[in-house]
Amino acid sequence: MQVKNAAKRITKNASALQIGIVVSNYYADTITGKLLLGAEAVLKEWKVLPKNITVVRVPGCFEIPYGCITLLKQKKYDALITLGCIVKGETEHDRYIASAVSQGIMDLTLAHGVPIAFGVLTVNNLAQAKARSTGKNNKGVEAAIAALEATFLKK
Repeated sequence: MQVKNAAKRITKNASALQIGIVVSNYYADTITGKLLLGAEAVLKEWKVLPKNITVVRVPGCFEIPYGCITLLKQKKYDALITLGCIVKGETEHDRYIASAVSQGIMDLTLAHGVPIAFGVLTVNNLAQAKARSTGKNNKGVEAAIAALEATFLKK
């Protein structure tokens, strides 16, 4: 996968970084799997070693903060990337999930001093999710770039 969004930015040698990715299995075949491919392409471009990348799969978006804390407790990560998809339904369920997930991720970022990039799509329908998980608009790419750039703020 060619990372077109990353070409506009200066990439650095991130081979020494430890990166964790927490990805929701919900919509894995259609959405989150593509977000993961985009994020992994960026990590490869930035020369993050495959042995330094840990991918944790969680059932849905609500479990993403738990997946993050699990990684943070295991070993020292320089950054985490979260990937998921929350689609609006007939109720306001999506708002409660999105709010809880985003607050959980922010709380962990601040408590642990580790950048956690927010790559969770919040969309009205699957067509929007598909558009944001492929090609030039792959939000997995953007989340990985954000995570990597944030690690160099500390350096």
